[in-house]
Amino acid sequence: MNKKWVYYLGLILVSIIWGANFGVSRSAMETFDPILFSFLRFGLAVPFFFLILRIKEGSVGMPWRVVLQLALIGLVGITGLEIAVMYAIKYTTLANASLLNVAPWPIFAALFAPLFVKEKFTRRLAVGGVAAIIGVTFVILGGEEGLDLSSGHMTGNLLAFGASLVGALYNLSCMPLMKTYSSLRISTWFIFFGSLFMLPLTVGSWSKVDWSGLGTGDYMAIVYNVLVCTVIAFVLWNASMFRIGAARSNFFRYVVPATAVVAGLVFFDEGITIWQIVGTVCMAAGLVWISTEKKPPQSAVNN
Repeated sequence: MNKKWVYYLGLILVSIIWGANFGVSRSAMETFDPILFSFLRFGLAVPFFFLILRIKEGSVGMPWRVVLQLALIGLVGITGLEIAVMYAIKYTTLANASLLNVAPWPIFAALFAPLFVKEKFTRRLAVGGVAAIIGVTFVILGGEEGLDLSSGHMTGNLLAFGASLVGALYNLSCMPLMKTYSSLRISTWFIFFGSLFMLPLTVGSWSKVDWSGLGTGDYMAIVYNVLVCTVIAFVLWNASMFRIGAARSNFFRYVVPATAVVAGLVFFDEGITIWQIVGTVCMAAGLVWISTEKKPPQSAVNN
């Protein structure tokens, strides 16, 4: 099998993990404050990142100039982005938040990619991207909530759309650094700073949790978020994104809402409509079309 398929499968696997986390995290919100749960996810992952980095590469240090860059990336891409998405979900419908956050993200990544890396926006990428966008729109709007653009949801809508733009730029800002440092080293440091900046925002939330009364499901949600959704998923996504290219990789985020629909069925007995099935097929076709382009977007280097 052509080695590039390993990285495409990595992107799909991570998107499935993140999509399934919709159900896991939604259940956990009954016990934890959203910001506190986000901090637990990233803060508890930091020691694992540093340990793995030390074992794999023999050191954990970074030049101060790069550390400052990663501090800014962590502040924007972890602290700011996670909080923006969380409040977007709070102030608008789930369908609005999903569509306005997920759908524009790959488009912004494709448009701004030339500013960060040498990637071409090809005709195949455009055609596959349009098919994937149509598909994910059917997946999200085909549910019971649909799209609601009333003024009462405008704050959440703007937060979701803004998070999409910031998220794409945050992804792209990591790409030049990955030419010099491994994706593991980059992920370790920006997640460390993102967690550090998030910590003060959790003041007052710790005392609201009945820590002695936590059940097995609560602990499983934390473990899934820390080890699977963060440690494994971030390293795998960044490594795959570097090999495949930011523009193509971000279109695979469209697998997230499709998986979230399945998670809704499993966790909350939510139904799946025919439009959502049609959308999933259309989205899958678009992603297959993108991934079958013969010429890679950039030459791979040892990472």
